[in-house]
Amino acid sequence: MRDQAEKLRMKVLESQGALGRSIAVVSGKGGVGKSNFSTNFAVELAKLGKKVVVLDMDIGMGNVHILIGKTAQFSLMDYLEGSVSLEEVMYGGPYDLQYISGGSGLSSVVEWSKEMFDLLINAFEELQKSYDYVLFDMGAGAANWSIDLLTSIDEIIVISTAEPTSITDAYSMMKYIHLKDEYKTFYLLCNRAYSKEEGQETLIRLKNTMQRFLSKDVNLLGSLPEDPVVRKAVREQVPFSISYPNAPISKTLHEIVNHFVLHQIKEIHARNTFLSKLRSIFSKGSD
Repeated sequence: MRDQAEKLRMKVLESQGALGRSIAVVSGKGGVGKSNFSTNFAVELAKLGKKVVVLDMDIGMGNVHILIGKTAQFSLMDYLEGSVSLEEVMYGGPYDLQYISGGSGLSSVVEWSKEMFDLLINAFEELQKSYDYVLFDMGAGAANWSIDLLTSIDEIIVISTAEPTSITDAYSMMKYIHLKDEYKTFYLLCNRAYSKEEGQETLIRLKNTMQRFLSKDVNLLGSLPEDPVVRKAVREQVPFSISYPNAPISKTLHEIVNHFVLHQIKEIHARNTFLSKLRSIFSKGSD
């Protein structure tokens, strides 16, 4: 019965045209500028006229809404608990991008029920039909539920800095995901690089390590420089790509986003890949 229902659902989705790309931004550890990158990456996509929605998946500790300079009355957790609708947790940001806050304050320990998973899947299904890019800003590190989600998402951007511990943690994160799904597409980005050479060396080191130990090829997205405007923008609660468009980091990010949009990969993200994987994983978990 489940297989028949899945086939029917896939036919319906195919009749509705191509779905948006699902992309997760991850890091092996905190403090690498992941959420700041996610926010400004989404802004740059929106500047190109893309329909973008950002989901702050760091439930209870999310800060995407703070970086945008907005307040969010309701969060993703409110939706998962069934107290509000999906529309009520969606907020408008710059250049018409949309975001869903993970909430802020004390960290919440989420007991994932079947009802929560159903709501989560339904939300992703609606968003992927309505947006060109569904961007997941994941919490640092790995939890069982987040790894399940990451194995379902089409493409993963891994953020590292040049620090040895950050590089090691980034590799560990990719290895963990790769062992769950060897076909996962990874993009590497070095953040807060003090020079182009430092950024490139970090990326090559990670790329070579993945190739040597896992026989896995990864895509090099580029590196972003250490730039004092980032801290200024955080204080001002305006994304740096908006408040300081001519800063080195903003210009570099603009080039990276253009490259990412134009980069042609195999159609692993087409149609129903993400949603069908997600349903399969969560269905097994609830059996």
